[in-house]
Amino acid sequence: MTLAEQTRIDPKDAAGRAAALLDWYDRHRRVLPWRAPPGGRADPYHVWLSEVMLQQTTVATVAGYFHRFLERWPTVADLAAAELDDVLREWAGLGYYARARNLHKCARVVADRGGGHFPQDEQELRQLPGVGTYTAAAIAAIAFDRPAAVMDGNVERVVARLFAVEEPLPAAKPKLLALTAVLSPADRPGDFAQAMMDLGAMLCVPRKPKCVLCPWRDPCVGRLEGIADALPAKAPKRDKPTRRAVVFWATDPAGAVLLRRRPEKGLLGGMIEIPSSAWCETRTPPVLDRVRGEAPVRAAWRPLPGLVRHTFTHFHLELAVAAGRVAQRDRIAGLWVPVERFSDHALPTVMRKVARHALTHSG
Repeated sequence: MTLAEQTRIDPKDAAGRAAALLDWYDRHRRVLPWRAPPGGRADPYHVWLSEVMLQQTTVATVAGYFHRFLERWPTVADLAAAELDDVLREWAGLGYYARARNLHKCARVVADRGGGHFPQDEQELRQLPGVGTYTAAAIAAIAFDRPAAVMDGNVERVVARLFAVEEPLPAAKPKLLALTAVLSPADRPGDFAQAMMDLGAMLCVPRKPKCVLCPWRDPCVGRLEGIADALPAKAPKRDKPTRRAVVFWATDPAGAVLLRRRPEKGLLGGMIEIPSSAWCETRTPPVLDRVRGEAPVRAAWRPLPGLVRHTFTHFHLELAVAAGRVAQRDRIAGLWVPVERFSDHALPTVMRKVARHALTHSG
């Protein structure tokens, strides 16, 4: 059976479900800082900014960042004119820093090529830096009320349960997206997309869904078959590898610490870091003597007790910290920054952990 056959739904049935969900949304919609009031038109800049921030981050976490960004950069043109370091510094704590770099790039493209106006077409939106299939659909639907299949994690869960799709993620994504597209109405597509998100966030929650309150309770096949709690199914996760390295906490006679900028491409690209040896997969922490040649300066390095641990999407990281003092700064590439001025620089969370560890143990 083809995907089209698997996802065929009677148009009247789809329309009825959309109407029921929109009726529920009109009564129970969440009030979110980036949402337009009922009957209002959402600001495309607000929609885009919030959707980028919300990727793999919770609404509660994003709200504060969203307000701070708007206070500092009220329009996309203001964000485009900002320095990347300022954007990265405001982003610190949200993680996935490639999103912040693409946010800045995208703002410049919109400001330069679009005169500060986002394109309304889903295909054109996908050409912008950092705007993928989901974000383009969300902007098109929510900001411009264009019909689009908007599917985030909440929507995946709702649709998987509604149609009892037992194929595990991520293989089930094309089928779930096709079903979402069939359900999405031509009328009020932006409200429908947000209603699907709210349904997943408020009622069709991961554990113990509140089926008795759901507007789609009766047609939900997952509920009828008693398997809603188990959906969406997910393929077993692979064990994350562990990478290890030594971080070099170098201080000058005045107590300033040596920092440097990471390469623009790659993990934490363009961020400010405390220098370290290469992050390698090893069974035990690297011995200081073996990585001494990777130190940014010559110093009498001494290992500090304990380890700094951090987890990224695809791996765990364990960092040993070595402290050393230099007599002078001559010809040392990097930034010498007093600890009390660290907040002036875009240090990612893992590096702030290192700083706390070094200050605690270096004496």
